[in-house]
Amino acid sequence: MKLPIYIYAIFFSTLSGFFALYKRKLNTFYLKVFPFFLILTILVEFTGSFIIRVQKQENTTFLYNFFTTFEFGFYIWVIREIIRNNKSKKILFFLMLFYPLVAIINIIFFQGKEGFHTFTYSLGCLLIVGCCIYYFYELFLMPHSVNLLRQPPFWICTALLFFYAFTYPIYGLSNLMMSLPRPILKNIEGIVTYLNVFLYSFFSIAFLCRIRIQK
Repeated sequence: MKLPIYIYAIFFSTLSGFFALYKRKLNTFYLKVFPFFLILTILVEFTGSFIIRVQKQENTTFLYNFFTTFEFGFYIWVIREIIRNNKSKKILFFLMLFYPLVAIINIIFFQGKEGFHTFTYSLGCLLIVGCCIYYFYELFLMPHSVNLLRQPPFWICTALLFFYAFTYPIYGLSNLMMSLPRPILKNIEGIVTYLNVFLYSFFSIAFLCRIRIQK
């Protein structure tokens, strides 16, 4: 079974996470949990590829509808662990509860019956982008300078910001795009593949950026 190239990026990111965990460089709880989340991501991607390429079924929306809902909730939790302001943490805690509830209602009773949950996916994109922008706002307010290249939160939030800012219009209109000519759909698929490679490559950097190379 031939796998999409971005799955190899997820696999490498997972290995990087467990390597950093082994080296005891992941000193916060959310970073320690992150590699296990990536294992779940790999399992979902393998399942999706199996359904499409082996069982010859094209409809994987049920799988990805629920996984993307969980994924957004997880990323909101990660950013909540990263930011410092207590009031903002409370807002993000509310979003962690509010978003999955709204998404599941949309999936079960509305869009999920026929296709991808574009409305709540778009909402999730906006929430992640907004949370990441707030993280960078907090960076600007810090009274002292830090080496951002050695800060895992910087790489994680940068990856999430760019990925969801660029995939927002793609997945937000995915149900409408299904009627486009196949060559255009292949080009869009290529763009999403490169965005996924970018996302998981930055996650790998986040895991490895604190490991010093011995000379």
